[in-house]
Order: sequence, then C-alpha cells, then structure tokens
Amino acid sequence: MATITAEMVKELRERTGSGMMECKRALAEAGGDLEAAVEAMRKAGLAKADKKAGRTAAEGLICVKTGADGKSAVIVEINCETDFVAKGDDFVAFANGVAQAGLEAAPESLEALLAVTLPSSGTSVEETRRALVAKLGENINVRRYQRFHSEQGWVASYLHGTRIGVLVELVGGDAELGKDLAMHIAASKPLCVDAGQVPGEVIAKEREIYTAQAEASGKPANVIDKMVEGRIQKFLGEITLLGQPFVKHPEQTVAKLLSERQASVVRFVRFEVGEGIEKTETNFAEEVMAQVRGA
Repeated sequence: MATITAEMVKELRERTGSGMMECKRALAEAGGDLEAAVEAMRKAGLAKADKKAGRTAAEGLICVKTGADGKSAVIVEINCETDFVAKGDDFVAFANGVAQAGLEAAPESLEALLAVTLPSSGTSVEETRRALVAKLGENINVRRYQRFHSEQGWVASYLHGTRIGVLVELVGGDAELGKDLAMHIAASKPLCVDAGQVPGEVIAKEREIYTAQAEASGKPANVIDKMVEGRIQKFLGEITLLGQPFVKHPEQTVAKLLSERQASVVRFVRFEVGEGIEKTETNFAEEVMAQVRGA
C-alpha cells in the first residue's frame, strides 16, 4: 500500500479545495498517484454538480465591472440556493472572477462567457462553476450576462449592495448624471427607454382594458376616447425611463433632465437577484435533520 504523506494531502487540498479526509481517501484509492486522485475527485465533483442542477437557486449576487476608459462594462447575475453561501468568500470570488473575465474577454453571449477560461482556476467558467457546486454543496448558476460597449458615448453603472445592478449607455452628460440615472433606474424599474420601445401588443392590451373600464361608465364615445388616451399616456409615463418623474426631483421628468444636460440615453439594463425565479419554501431545520439521519 502506498504511503500517503501530509505533503501529498496538502497539495491535493490546494488543487481541489476539498477536505483533508476526502483528499486522503482519494489518494489512498489512487495508490498515491496525485494526478489520478485529482482526476477522480474532479469526476466525482462534476457528478455531484449535475445532481444538484434541478434545485432552485434564487439567492446570489449581481456583479458589475467597468473598463478604465468608461466605454465598456459588464453585469452578471450568479445564483445559489442560500444567502449564507452568497456571502461566502468562495462564491464572491467566483462571481467577481466571472464578471472580470466577461469584461476582459468581451464574449457576446452568456454561452460564450461560460466557455471563457478563468485565470484563478485555469478552467472554463462552466467547469469552475461545477467544481464550486461540488465544494459548496449548493446549486450555482451563472444566470444572466450583459455587456455594453459604447462607440459614441460612455457607460455608467450602479450597484445597490449586491442585489441590484444597472448599466446605462449615454451620449453626453457627466459622471454625476450617469450615477443619478443608474440609481433612478435601480429604484424606479423602467421597462424601456421611451414609448417607441414599448411593444405594440402591450399598448393594445392596455387600451383594451382601459376601453372596457371607460365604457362601463356610460359616457359618450368621444369622451371615452379621451379617457382611454389619457390612461395610455399615464401608463407610458410610468413604464418608460424618459416619462418617469426623476427620483431626486419629481417635479421634472427624466426626459426634461436629459434635455437640460444635453445628454441622451441609448439603452440600459437592470438586474435584480432572483427576479422571475419561483422560489420554493424550504424548512432548513427539517432538511438538516434529514441529512443527519441519513448520515
């Protein structure tokens, strides 16, 4: 039987991030062959990760990275199952590494980002993610990624803690305006820049609802038309960035603010951790007890 030294266990732990006893057992099973132990642990870890893929991951964090020239920025949402893991050093380091890799490699899609190699691990984002699932014991997803690069203007950003992030591409303006707009978007959640970007079917559906409500009042058709049009304009003001009252000075719209500052917004993106994910209620006390009984 091969002798398993403390130095061998230490090196395997450094390479895999696994526990001491797990590393010692893997080395014993591999007859002291360090490379074979690494490969066996990697395969076992990936198998564990695949088993956890169906579990709900609605916690996590948003990361934003901006280029030194202010013309490029990326935003990513990376999810896990619990807030405890989301605050851990391993998860935070992974999320920041993914965002930085997105900024430097400039992949155009989430799929391309997953194939980028992370300098910290020497493996792809996807391979590193799966290894982290095995290490932390939770499902982890790189859920969303967006990259902005501005040819004519620049990109502002804002992070509200680690749960809400915003990128805004502007032409004109300054850093103060960019931050104000990004903070406004974080707080007010506009759906698009202006009325021209609202899908026609969305407006048609709202018009249908408002018309039915107005007709119930029994007013003349010409009055109903004016009522419906007024409601539509109010609706567009609520969901479009330019139509919304500016949060710092509600007496003026964002459109008015931009006009005064001789600036314009090209596009924006807002990510909030877990939005759109249906969360399942979990009794963690029962879950821990089940694990204890199983052990």
